[in-house]
Amino acid sequence: MNVGIFANPHKPGSVPTVQTLRAALEGKGIRVSLDEETAALMGEGGGIPASSFAQNVDVAAVIGGDGTMLHAVSRLGDFEKPVAGINIGTLGFLTSCTDSEVGEFAEALAEGRFKISARTLLEAVVLRPGKDPLSFTALNEVTLARGDTGRMVSLIARVNGELLNRYRADGLIVATPTGSTAYSLSAGGPLIAPCAAVFLITPICPHSLSQRALALSDSCVVELSSDDRETGPMIFTVDGRDNMHIGPGDRIEVRKSDRSFNLLRLGDRSFYETLRQKLGWQGV
Repeated sequence: MNVGIFANPHKPGSVPTVQTLRAALEGKGIRVSLDEETAALMGEGGGIPASSFAQNVDVAAVIGGDGTMLHAVSRLGDFEKPVAGINIGTLGFLTSCTDSEVGEFAEALAEGRFKISARTLLEAVVLRPGKDPLSFTALNEVTLARGDTGRMVSLIARVNGELLNRYRADGLIVATPTGSTAYSLSAGGPLIAPCAAVFLITPICPHSLSQRALALSDSCVVELSSDDRETGPMIFTVDGRDNMHIGPGDRIEVRKSDRSFNLLRLGDRSFYETLRQKLGWQGV
């Protein structure tokens, strides 16, 4: 087995965690490759591009946190092998273990004691008159929101070509089940189990309290567009990462991607355990 390590160079503790993880993996007879940025972070030459992990490694280990995992979706490209997140600090929604558990992680990997949680990805295509389409991939969500103005904006959402609603709000989120624990949750959306075959459409601070989050089949195509010529262009964002201006006449088509993001889970960890821990559920 060959494990490719991708670390967040801006995260304090990345260097010692890479050192500890590499030693733990090699101690179990597992080969280790570093991506180019991680090799430079360690003061080493060589390394391979993260975009070539699909051809060179069996498992990608991402060191940082949930934000680093979202960044890895873009950096790893068409990578459908297991991805393990190692959080520096507390356990995240997307990570497999913490930096204090890398010995346990290496042992579980060597013995095959892990599970794969296949996560839905969104494909969003931005269509602008007279310009080439632009395609983006999201693990959590795509968002169309107000831009530089402080005023709420008007948006149109269609599902499979049929009008869903005209929203007056600060914006609109289309989220995967994975993204239900992120921006959509803070905007009042429900929690969705990762295995559910749905998308969420969640308005951000809507003008009307009757405009609620909606779950719909992930076989649908959701179309978002601006219905506002007074407040200037809106901002389209992908996992809080990529962003661009969207004006009247532009459209965004959002659908389920043909590929999945395969999160590696240690055998005794589950989504529900993480919910209890992160949300502080104590029961009665």
